[in-house]
Amino acid sequence: MNTPHDVRVRLDLARDLVGKAGRLALGHFADRAHLGIDAKLNGQDVVSAADRAVETLIRSSVASAFPDDGFLGEEYGLQEGRSGWRWTVDPIDGTSCFVHGLPSWCISVALSDTHEQTCFGLILAPVTGELYEAVSGEGARLNGQPIRIDEQASLQTGLVGLGASHRVTATDISEVLQALLEVGGMFVRSGSGALSIAEVAAGRLCAYYEPHINAWDCLAALLIVREAGGFTAEFPGEGRSLLQGGPVLAAAPQIAAPINELIAHARQRTS
Repeated sequence: MNTPHDVRVRLDLARDLVGKAGRLALGHFADRAHLGIDAKLNGQDVVSAADRAVETLIRSSVASAFPDDGFLGEEYGLQEGRSGWRWTVDPIDGTSCFVHGLPSWCISVALSDTHEQTCFGLILAPVTGELYEAVSGEGARLNGQPIRIDEQASLQTGLVGLGASHRVTATDISEVLQALLEVGGMFVRSGSGALSIAEVAAGRLCAYYEPHINAWDCLAALLIVREAGGFTAEFPGEGRSLLQGGPVLAAAPQIAAPINELIAHARQRTS
């Protein structure tokens, strides 16, 4: 597919920036003892000096190269643009893992057009050096090699990633977990929604569900799943804006119907 020039030049910049951002983040990760950390909503929702430094690096570089582009970042919010292009960035998804020395964190960068369609998405896991990438219409890649979802897995044989936060009630999570276990399934939680969704694209997980996630956590990853042949539910969902976020579901196609049914059943338990 012939990607438009406006997308291609921004993709070139994004590839360069995630590499630089990854090196910057790894430097902070190696020196966590001196890392400044602040709580946001609660003790599990934190921001570090590394988050702010990485977003500042990406935001300032984009502003220098494409001053009319919009930018939505987790730490410094939305800056409207005039060009019709918008960057959506999570400088470190999985900050709690990051500050506790766990490897499950990543940098997520997405570009959207005037119709809020995601044109490309990049997710870099700096600890492992894995770079997930997708361009709309061109497939998905991991470190340059094509990837596909697992077309053989079922809820009983695959692993389902589940996300949790204090933005939803405990039963919003526990009822889905119970329903999954009751049908013979199994779950994992890595602490990074973006990375877990990308792992659906790589066939490592058969699905990922979270009752509420923010746009910067998932736009890049959802495109990567679709380009790898997977199913993604509409995000953020009817009646919601990108700034509000919403539920997220990504799955192998054969998993989509059974996991949607499972989630609906779990919701009935809580109503």
